[in-house]
Amino acid sequence: MVKEAADLVIGIDFGTDSVRAILIDINGNVRGVSTSEYPRWKQGLYCNPSQNQFRQHPLDYLESMETAVSEIVSDLSVEEKSLVKGMSIDTTGSTPVAVTQKGEPLALTEGFQENPNAMFILWKDHTAIEEAGEINALASAWPETNYTKYVGGIYSSEWFWAKLLHISRMDENVRDAAYSWAEHCDWITFELTGGTDVASMKRSRCAAGHKAMWHEEFDGLPSEEFLSSLDPLLSGLRERLYRTTETSDQAAGSLSSKWAEKWSLNTDITIGVGAFDAHMGAVGGEIKPYYLSRVMGTSTCDMLVVPHNDIDGKLIRGICGQVDGSVIPGLMGLEAGQSAFGDVYAWFKDILQWPVKHGLEDIDFLNSSEKKRLQTHLDNHTIQILSDAASKLEPSPDDEIALDWLNGRRTPDADQHLKAAFEGLNLATDAPHMFKALVEATCFGAKAIVERFESEGIEIDGVIGLGGVAKKSPYVMQTLANVLDMPIKIVRSDETCAMGAAMFAATAAGLFPTVEKAMTSMGDGFEKTYHPDKQKTDIYKELYSRYQQFGEVIEARAHIENDETKAQL
Repeated sequence: MVKEAADLVIGIDFGTDSVRAILIDINGNVRGVSTSEYPRWKQGLYCNPSQNQFRQHPLDYLESMETAVSEIVSDLSVEEKSLVKGMSIDTTGSTPVAVTQKGEPLALTEGFQENPNAMFILWKDHTAIEEAGEINALASAWPETNYTKYVGGIYSSEWFWAKLLHISRMDENVRDAAYSWAEHCDWITFELTGGTDVASMKRSRCAAGHKAMWHEEFDGLPSEEFLSSLDPLLSGLRERLYRTTETSDQAAGSLSSKWAEKWSLNTDITIGVGAFDAHMGAVGGEIKPYYLSRVMGTSTCDMLVVPHNDIDGKLIRGICGQVDGSVIPGLMGLEAGQSAFGDVYAWFKDILQWPVKHGLEDIDFLNSSEKKRLQTHLDNHTIQILSDAASKLEPSPDDEIALDWLNGRRTPDADQHLKAAFEGLNLATDAPHMFKALVEATCFGAKAIVERFESEGIEIDGVIGLGGVAKKSPYVMQTLANVLDMPIKIVRSDETCAMGAAMFAATAAGLFPTVEKAMTSMGDGFEKTYHPDKQKTDIYKELYSRYQQFGEVIEARAHIENDETKAQL
């Protein structure tokens, strides 16, 4: 008996460096995976790290998406292509862009092609710190309601309103040409469905609720009075944005003829409403209530889902929001995270390799091919060498301590002014000891997040690990289990964000009644569990206490310096 072919769906994950696409059937059988890097981003174009400016050109997204999806569908027969029923996307965020009335990013229009301010402002762009401070000050003094109360009470420079206000102030040309603004996850979905009027753009509940202060209590976004009081430049913008939002189990439309032709697919493919990568990644990692889903890569996004009756009336301080249906429709989605995680380790690797990278060109006993091979070897193995050495070091209460705020602090209590630091260094401190301190610092940052949830009355029963660091760094994961003193389950799939997008695509296309049913059918399970080493957990409690004390000192000094700078201005 011939087994009937199963319906197929496509999940597309727009990460920081590349786009990944997965083709999977509704029984969880992966038919194809492809990754395509962003060419302009790879060259470092439009970015200025010294000013915390990180911008991405929309052509990077379009070209890389076209390549990635083309690769996973190229070997399908005509009959198999007819089985593709749904497609959904996830993106980084908050990554907004100024758009025309037609919903087109300004960087795709005449005169703005090379203007970084007309491009997508990447999640890690911290050029809007001052604007975030103004939003917090106004929100705390606003007489009617505090519009930040559902986003942890602190608005971040990484988020929607701070970024668009900063660009509006600094670039008059962009401000005058911008009819509206859109998140990356909303625009890509709009593009795939052939949208031509920004007023018809489906807006993600996930993006709007966590980053733009959208809430039903406010009748949508913050009031016109609040926004115009923040800056008259924002007057009238609210009406050109949106009032309603959609959860990602809903359909945004069908695949446009333009994109169907590019991929030789049918136009009856349902396109689901988009969302942020960590939120869809949590679904791809089979999140369940009270389990903290940690997407661990360059930064982390930590997701929780809880039933409404367990959070009714609670406002969780200092996190990245609590939004109904932002992860799983019908449950409250809670978001936290760290501004730097894998980036901390990559920074230290670059510090150690600096003399090699800059000294190789002067070495005459190696040819160019040998130099390249040596550099590639170091790039691929330095962190593993450090991890192996650090894993042999037994923790002690007197060890070196580091702070993980190399890119500021996201949660708890967002503060992008904060900087990292070391304490307790001496002449015996070597690279493995410093790396150990940095790994512990990132794990202590995670513990601070867990403690905040628990102190606010939200229980955490365990941790689910996903993302590059979770899959590739046993030393980091074991240290995290020791610091948190709880088990960490590692998701088997390498493509959890794209997998989550595929699960939502299947749900939006009507192949499953709920995304929970899609998870059950399509999920890949877990490959291993890290259990805490009880001989080390007590020592890490002492080191964590020192981390907290050291952090208080550095934070107090940072606030003094920031106040002095403001006074001088």
